[in-house]
Amino acid sequence: MESWDKEVDVLVVGSGAGGLLSALVAAEKGASTLIIEKEALWGGTSATSGAGIWIPASDQARAEGFDDKPDDAFKYVRALSADNVPDANIRSYVENAAHMLRWMGEHTDITYCSFPYPDYHAENPGGSPTGYRTHMPLPMDGRKLGKDVETLRFASPAASLFGYLNWHFDETYILLFRAKGWWWHLTKSLARYWFDWPFRFKSEKDRRLTLGNALAGGLRMALNKRGVPLWLESPMESLIEEDGKVVGAVVRRGKKTLCIGARKGVILAAGGFDKNQEMRDQHAPLYRNALYSGGTGGNTGDSIRAGKSVGAETMNMHSAWAAPVFYVPGEDRGRLCTIERALPGCMMVNQKGERYLNEAASYHIVGQQMARREAEHGDASPSWFVFDHTYRHKYPVGPLLPLLPDWAQNGMVRSILKKGRTVAELAEAMGADPAVLGATVERFNTHAAKGEDPDFNRGEAAYDKMYGDPSVTPNPCLKPLDKGPFYAMPIYPGDIGTNGGLKTDDRARVLNTEGKPIGGLYAVGNNAASAMGESYPGAGVTIGPALTFGYLAARDALGVND
Repeated sequence: MESWDKEVDVLVVGSGAGGLLSALVAAEKGASTLIIEKEALWGGTSATSGAGIWIPASDQARAEGFDDKPDDAFKYVRALSADNVPDANIRSYVENAAHMLRWMGEHTDITYCSFPYPDYHAENPGGSPTGYRTHMPLPMDGRKLGKDVETLRFASPAASLFGYLNWHFDETYILLFRAKGWWWHLTKSLARYWFDWPFRFKSEKDRRLTLGNALAGGLRMALNKRGVPLWLESPMESLIEEDGKVVGAVVRRGKKTLCIGARKGVILAAGGFDKNQEMRDQHAPLYRNALYSGGTGGNTGDSIRAGKSVGAETMNMHSAWAAPVFYVPGEDRGRLCTIERALPGCMMVNQKGERYLNEAASYHIVGQQMARREAEHGDASPSWFVFDHTYRHKYPVGPLLPLLPDWAQNGMVRSILKKGRTVAELAEAMGADPAVLGATVERFNTHAAKGEDPDFNRGEAAYDKMYGDPSVTPNPCLKPLDKGPFYAMPIYPGDIGTNGGLKTDDRARVLNTEGKPIGGLYAVGNNAASAMGESYPGAGVTIGPALTFGYLAARDALGVND
């Protein structure tokens, strides 16, 4: 094109973790770089997440005594991933992830630690029952972001306390199990937040950045040091192609439509189509309801459609990162249910009042089973999360907080909470058959008292036990529901994002319908079809590949081979 409104070496579309890191890699190599974000907030779904990253054979794991091997990780993922995912893509991820993490540690202030978090299918060949492939970021001081912290996307309600207080992975357990001194810990955290003056008078943002806020914030700090601009409210409208190569994009900024040239490449990192109901109806029949997705509102598949318009192939568009979610009326997304299902004194039942799965399995497996059950029987959306008074007093249930009486809970939460003095009364409130739910609870209680679940083996796998209550024996995931009143909350088959998208190769290059790379075009994160296929091998296999392939995309665009 003869005349550009602006020209850079690398144009990055989307401000999630994969996009931010790819921009940082490009800038560090001396390339002029621009990031565009269509929404008024930056950080994408990554900023709302737990920011766990699944990294095989990392330096951090080695320091913890875990002698991991990329070949073991490859074997593990290959067996779980979809058959249409090339070996080369999986191998590229497991062999480059540790290099990416080392590079990020050297070029940002982000510190990741390896956690003893078991793989989701740890008993499979190549899996790790002891963990140390999942890594979590340490908290960061958001004041270093200056005014940019005000436009950083808030953490998800499921990853924060009261919807505004950021907390770290370790702190979850302190409050969840009310360890010694938990009140003092909570009081200090609240005081730190409320006495952040004068900032508190102009923003609700917590400037102690944790989890996804720490990852996105740390990347933005590094980008700011290198002078990389990030344009908010600047959606990409289309890609610009010349002679079969992508050379730029049409971007709307305010009232202006700009043609932005990209000499080295365009990296699409704008997420999936989580919130596009039309695309869900067309491609994702098991995960149709966009409202229940935990993704952010800007994930509407724009860049996937833009890629297709220049000849890109798509893959596994029916797939999603499945998850059971609580939905509070009026909220814009579902709340991921991770920990609650594994805690003792609860169960999940269908609308008849029957159990049909191992509640403590990984959220992806539970979400898939719920979606399939709904498709086949029409009785699982919603299902019911059932618990007794003991559970209600000890543990949270999504937005329902322990210790606070029912009348003091959020009004919308009260509107979906069901309660009965007896199991039969609860069944009537749920619209279930009292005889069926009564028999289900009786059978469950008989075996739970012995720490057993002959129906679904809850609490046997390493992953199940991780989220159980260690004070409950012999099975930390099982306890009878035997103290009234009894409660139930609706729980839905949802997701934390779609994971089918543009087909890419082992360097994140977008492929056309003939399987050949489209020059100048890359896709990472949920913009691309995941190397995990339809599986979810462990905590962090969403953001881990987004970062790794973002790292590879920028290097490939600039021809870096070192």
